[in-house]
Amino acid sequence: MGLTNLSIEGRDFYINGKPVYDELEGNSSSKGLLMNARFIQGIFDDKSDRERYNRFNKLFDADANTDDFIAALPEWYEYGLRAVTVGIQGGMPVFTIDPKTIDNNPFGPDGMRLDEAYAKRLDKIIQAADSLGMVVIVNILYWAQALRLKNDDAVVSALKCAASFLKKGNYTNIIIDVANEYNIDMWKDLNIIKDPKSMKMLIDLVRQESGGMLVGSSGGGGLADKEVVDASDVVLVHGNGLTRGEYYDFILRVQKMAPNKPILCNEDSPCISRLEIAHLTHTSWGHYDNFTKQEPPCDWRITKGQDFFFARRIATIMGIELPKLPLEEQFYLQGLESNMTWQGKRWIRLAAEYPEDINYVNFYRNGEFIYRSYDEPYFLYRETTWIQQPWTIKNDDKKWTAEVVLVDGTTVIKSVKV
Repeated sequence: MGLTNLSIEGRDFYINGKPVYDELEGNSSSKGLLMNARFIQGIFDDKSDRERYNRFNKLFDADANTDDFIAALPEWYEYGLRAVTVGIQGGMPVFTIDPKTIDNNPFGPDGMRLDEAYAKRLDKIIQAADSLGMVVIVNILYWAQALRLKNDDAVVSALKCAASFLKKGNYTNIIIDVANEYNIDMWKDLNIIKDPKSMKMLIDLVRQESGGMLVGSSGGGGLADKEVVDASDVVLVHGNGLTRGEYYDFILRVQKMAPNKPILCNEDSPCISRLEIAHLTHTSWGHYDNFTKQEPPCDWRITKGQDFFFARRIATIMGIELPKLPLEEQFYLQGLESNMTWQGKRWIRLAAEYPEDINYVNFYRNGEFIYRSYDEPYFLYRETTWIQQPWTIKNDDKKWTAEVVLVDGTTVIKSVKV
């Protein structure tokens, strides 16, 4: 048995026989939840071209990426984070690299083995989390890498291989996510994943092969199937692309399907106002910093802006006392850091501790109006809640300004010289 023994009772998560967060004296209605973050690239590698990840003032090294991940966990724990999602096949660098060009499949084409280097990195993360009192949500399959498996039999073999590895590790701080967003269109060439009936069978298979670990399979933003919900120990959902109201309604629908099971969102864009909905509905929520945490080599620390505000919001919900930030420090103009560029592009956004207090954000370049963003997250050139168009850097870029207009009429100005 590990130091961190995860179990469930009804809608609640327990660690070592007590509701998660029981050690805190804060909000009793939030005890039993499992606030988390998507750190999907924790054991990432790319056998096709590692050198293209030598960027952001770093040289990419798969082992160093994992070591940096582990080094960041204690600070996250102090703010109330209790779980991280790690992908055996990783995820998509959303803004920069076509995932189909990445070779991050450690199972081989037949799914019969788990690459030893990947296994060692995953073991290090699980052991480190266990020592801290944290849970690892292990995602097995990601669509772009699963396409490297030659057929349905190879898919089944890969799932058995991963489940067997986890069973042999005797890990007690694990939730298994069979396939990331199993019901999105990208899985159309792998109907064994996309079909809810066969996914139910795969969940049952993984549960058996893992020796009875907690298992589910995450759906795409706002998508859930009754067959998969019924088969899951933990109902894993995603909220990408939804407004606050749509996310709330979605959670209510899932709760009707599973009135006495824990519901855990382990991916939902950098939209931290959803934490309020998680608290209200007694469901767990996961943050998705789609730049610093999904573009290798990742920065796993609590970075300025989005990560910092997310961490503070968790702490507030759980009753961890923090000094209140002055109003002007509750906003951060992000994406203009010297190292946050790629091929002459930047991804600029306005991060806020309480984004629901914002009416809109005006972006100015060198004093000239560029764009207005009305919805969280306040991206420059927003497309959805999880993706935006980049700004192509120009020689005369000198100063960027975000004019933050709050719902009460207050205006806050954040400026960065570049």
